[in-house]
Amino acid sequence: MGNWTARDITDQTGRTVVVTGANSGIGAEAAKALGAAGATVILACRNVAKAAPVAAAIGANAQVRPLDLADLASVRKFADGIEAVDVLINNAGVMAVPKSSTVDGFETQFGTNHLGHFALTGLLLDRITDRVVTMSSLMHRIGAIALDDPNWQRRRYGRWFAYGQSKLANLMFAYELDRRLTAAGSTVKSLAAHPGYASTGLQGHTGSPWDRVMGIGNLFAQSAAMGALPALYAATSDSVSSGTFVGPDGPFEQRGHPRVVGSSARSHDRAVAASLWDESERLTGVTYRFGK
Repeated sequence: MGNWTARDITDQTGRTVVVTGANSGIGAEAAKALGAAGATVILACRNVAKAAPVAAAIGANAQVRPLDLADLASVRKFADGIEAVDVLINNAGVMAVPKSSTVDGFETQFGTNHLGHFALTGLLLDRITDRVVTMSSLMHRIGAIALDDPNWQRRRYGRWFAYGQSKLANLMFAYELDRRLTAAGSTVKSLAAHPGYASTGLQGHTGSPWDRVMGIGNLFAQSAAMGALPALYAATSDSVSSGTFVGPDGPFEQRGHPRVVGSSARSHDRAVAASLWDESERLTGVTYRFGK
């Protein structure tokens, strides 16, 4: 795919894209690039005030709608208001925050990053015409899915391991969704992407001394616009296959232009992925319907 950039996005006129967490960072850059390519972009954000300037920069083909992935009632309300969508980009997330719970009692990172997006995708699936792109992270490699305690109720909480679990869950969800869509004979694609090490602002909201360290690290990170390229490639390329993972092509996948990348052995455990799916349906109350 060479040094693919946002300038290589094909004409998106007539297409509708939902981007979660589009008020800042990678989500904002992805939304602006898609809007520039002609797409109608729905910025699905918890903080609609912060999303307003992004929408203004995009222009008339941008809409801002409230979505709090840490509240399943908000997820359902948002989904009820969507008539049709070509592409869903599951981008929003929190990283390495202190132990806390969502409105529904889930550990915040697992609940927001994975369960919120799992519920959103399931509720919108009958209206998605093209593809779902779910953002993971290089940190999926430190993650493990604790099926007996995904919400850290009995284990000693480790904020980075909880983040790793949520990002591994994102990736396993994308792979499992691809398998289930394929089995159902659907033409809808499911892909995953990761931004490498990008300066997004996410690193400065851990509520810990890591904020200062990560802030210094941002001096060496690639821009949010570069970090958005893997998601944009996964969301728009006609040549990318369902079930693939896209990340930067530079050393250690830290930076660079998008390419198909590999993932951890754990991410390919189909038995765990199926069990995670079942548990996610149970926890969210969202049952997927796959029609041919």
